[in-house]
Amino acid sequence: MAISYNKLWKLLIDQNMTKTELRKRSGVTTNVIAKLGKNESVQVETLYKICEVLNCGVDDIAEVVAEKDIEEELVK
Repeated sequence: MAISYNKLWKLLIDQNMTKTELRKRSGVTTNVIAKLGKNESVQVETLYKICEVLNCGVDDIAEVVAEKDIEEELVK
């Protein structure tokens, strides 16, 4: 099983917010944004910071998916 942050990127589009704006408002680093873009693990505290900015829950920005589904998304 793996984690996907596709919901996060869709939510940013819906809220008309850039990754840079999210980074600045949440106080996370550029490395964290890069990890999220690669569907890599980040600390739960980081996800909470992002959720505070977006006024949402963790399940609104991340989901657990099968490994093969992540690999297919990255190839697209």
